[in-house]
Amino acid sequence: MAAPLLLVPCDPLAPRLPDEHYAREAVTARDTGLSVAVVDHDATVAGDLREALRRVPDSDVERTAWYRGWMLSSSAYSRLGEALEARGLRLLTGPAGYRAAHELPGWYRTFAHLTPASAWVPWEPGRTPTSADVGPLVEALGGGPVGGPGVVKDYVKSRKHEWDEACFVPDLADIKTATHVIARMVELQGDDLAGGIVARAFEHFAPDDGERAQEVRVWWVGGVPVLVTPHPDAAAGGAAEVPAAVLDVVGASVRALGAPFVTTDLALRTDGVWRVIEVGDGQVSDLPGRQEPGALVGALAAVR
Repeated sequence: MAAPLLLVPCDPLAPRLPDEHYAREAVTARDTGLSVAVVDHDATVAGDLREALRRVPDSDVERTAWYRGWMLSSSAYSRLGEALEARGLRLLTGPAGYRAAHELPGWYRTFAHLTPASAWVPWEPGRTPTSADVGPLVEALGGGPVGGPGVVKDYVKSRKHEWDEACFVPDLADIKTATHVIARMVELQGDDLAGGIVARAFEHFAPDDGERAQEVRVWWVGGVPVLVTPHPDAAAGGAAEVPAAVLDVVGASVRALGAPFVTTDLALRTDGVWRVIEVGDGQVSDLPGRQEPGALVGALAAVR
């Protein structure tokens, strides 16, 4: 079977070219022998798949493809997959696999022993939660008499840059404060609110040591770790070394999840235990700007 096609977003100002953010990956892919085509991200999100795929060639025989680009909702990704199949192209990560890796309710149970305790509720954008909504949600995390700190997010992303305003809850037993923080998160997410509301127990993690980031991103292709990078938000230059035994345990959950291209964000807790902070679909996970893409592109190219 032929090597997969790599799909990347086009440059909005030069739509025949890859977006600058993915240009290095596109060049590396071509140097590796992969074909590359551009997809209009904005048209994809808007549901205009004919325009989105205007520069993607049809295939007379079934051919596989990877997407490497900006984040898509699970529904937009599904529509993209259907439109590609009509052109003879099949995404190697199907819609179910994308949703499982992309949204916390899809991956949480598989990683529950490795990640902070979480609870969630489906939610519509624009609807303001009340204490009657929040109470049952946080009770699952010890929000009764015991309480404890927590963080809130939607199924995919948090508002960590508005930490005190829309992310961190000092005490989940304080339903009034928890409701205020969650309502603000929902407000700021707006129409981009993904899936629903998630509350997670807060754990203390080790800070970067100045040279190595203590939060790292592990890239898995076919259940195998092919690259370990600092988290894209890390200020430090390199990634802390993750013990092989930790990768073995995390890898078992990655393989149980079943998605072919996955990222796991790991952080070292202050007690020395590595924890899974997030799981993501690798197609829409960001590489650090200083990271050479050769190892990752090579792993994707080898999949048949």
